[in-house]
Amino acid sequence: MNADLSNARIRISVAAILVLLAAVLLSLRLLYLQVWSHDELATMAEDNRVALVPIQAPRGRIYDRHGEVLARNDAGFAAVLGDDHVKNIDALLAELTPLLELGPSDHRRIRRSLADSRRKDPVVVRSRLTDLEVARLAAHQNSLPGLQIVQRSTRVYPFGDAASHLLGHIGRISQSDIQRLDRESQSDQYQGVSHIGKLGLERSYEEALRGKLGYQRLEVTASGDVIRELGVKPSRSGKSLTLAIDWSLQQKIERAYGSRRGAAVVMDPRNGEVLAFVSMPNFDPNRFVDGIDPVLWESLNNSPDVPLFNRALRGIYPPGSTYKPFMALAALASGERKPEDTISDPGYFMLGNHKFRDSRPEGHGTVDLKKSIVVSSDTYYYKLAIDMGVDTIHDHVSPFGFGRKTGIDMLGEVDGILPSSEWKKKRFGKVWLTGETPSIGIGQGYNSFSILQLARATSALANGGKLYKPRLVRSVLDTETGEEIPTQPLLERDLELREDWLALVRDAMIEVNQKGTGARVFAGATYSVAGKTGTSQVFTVGQKERYNAATVAERLRDHSLYIAFAPAEAPTVAMAVIVENGGFGAAAAAPIARIALDHLLVPAKPSAP
Repeated sequence: MNADLSNARIRISVAAILVLLAAVLLSLRLLYLQVWSHDELATMAEDNRVALVPIQAPRGRIYDRHGEVLARNDAGFAAVLGDDHVKNIDALLAELTPLLELGPSDHRRIRRSLADSRRKDPVVVRSRLTDLEVARLAAHQNSLPGLQIVQRSTRVYPFGDAASHLLGHIGRISQSDIQRLDRESQSDQYQGVSHIGKLGLERSYEEALRGKLGYQRLEVTASGDVIRELGVKPSRSGKSLTLAIDWSLQQKIERAYGSRRGAAVVMDPRNGEVLAFVSMPNFDPNRFVDGIDPVLWESLNNSPDVPLFNRALRGIYPPGSTYKPFMALAALASGERKPEDTISDPGYFMLGNHKFRDSRPEGHGTVDLKKSIVVSSDTYYYKLAIDMGVDTIHDHVSPFGFGRKTGIDMLGEVDGILPSSEWKKKRFGKVWLTGETPSIGIGQGYNSFSILQLARATSALANGGKLYKPRLVRSVLDTETGEEIPTQPLLERDLELREDWLALVRDAMIEVNQKGTGARVFAGATYSVAGKTGTSQVFTVGQKERYNAATVAERLRDHSLYIAFAPAEAPTVAMAVIVENGGFGAAAAAPIARIALDHLLVPAKPSAP
């Protein structure tokens, strides 16, 4: 009896202790929730009650120098897959296909966008709906789980593929974009943002163009139904860009290329503004805005014409004979040649047992510095290169900006190659060979420059030796405040070239178009133009062979180049043009330059009444 009573008391005591301990724990938990974690939990509760809906900022427009709209935003309705997307994409696409007349490319694009999208980012099914499509979707809304019809502005490039490498394009933020933004500590700026600049000016001026995201605060139920709007923080429009580009000039040059490949850069030598920035072939940037069809993407990537490659910015080529005016100035500056010094040009140059051929087999006879440019004597520059040596050439030509980035306001520029003995040692671990030097003198060998570099160096010839940084953007407009900030000319350096040397080279380049290799192309021009044709080798023939374009595969034929500035006495335009595998410089590149210069310098005829 006593034992049972004792056991009962023990059990009651244990139970009491447990009850007391539970009460203490509950009190502590209540104290933790109500006091210590009050602010955090109140915020969580508010987050559950309040939904923040991002308001995309209108992206800034892009204009040419005359106000032509090159990139804009069109308002309308779009069909998108919402935050949770959809559980059965196959069923949804089957339902949507007849309503929106979707094709296989649309299906591939949507599936790829779903795979690449960030969680909760809407995926665009159709970026611009017609009134009929809106009506169809609204009538079938109940059978389309996850699909929403939303108001949305769409980035539009009204001229299609024109100047696509210049303008670039925007696209949905991808996983690689997220990784880059993380590396650059910019992820916070893209919370709720769905698109980003991918290429060209859209990428290079992304920060100015994108604007600032706004938010709509909505009170919602636990199931997500909207009760009311609590407030709005408006978005801030992106800034607009006015380019230095002359759009009509840009289009004329692009049309002149036709289906050929190449690049052209036209500059104002007085300030470094870029009037045309051409890379051919183009691509349609509109196809990239909401995700590109994977099949089309593969075709663009695998095309032998490489339409996604920006040849004006990233292509590097041997300059061929367009290098000779710069070699002539280097010869004068180094003291290796005087204007009156002459050589006998038999049509070749011998170095040991190796014969370096001239483009004219019979040679040019007695050649001085000026004549060497007018008739484009290879023999003169073979010998000059040997007399100067590669390092002297490098030191006196590098001030023109060859072999290094120009500093243009577009991302992705390459350096190119201006060779020296030190460069070869670092690149290949080998010493420079004398036999490599003659080809350097005629713009071949290791020489590899961008057309942008060549255009800027030509501008320096035109303006008396001033090397400007090329600029694509003329001004930036804050559409909210109306403040427009012009970009200023950026003079990198004054080469301080002697005027008599410049005059000699300028006069020689004028004669090129009067009685030299450019004479036929510029016959009848109403303005004076200083120019130089060039042909750069892609395929090297043997010592005992002569190059014959008819027997060489099209993509192994020589490149056609041309540089020019005009009017020669007071230049307002300078340019460089290349037509890949176009052959002789006067045959393909110079005619494009003539079209551009006529457009800029010949007054338009008044239209008939």
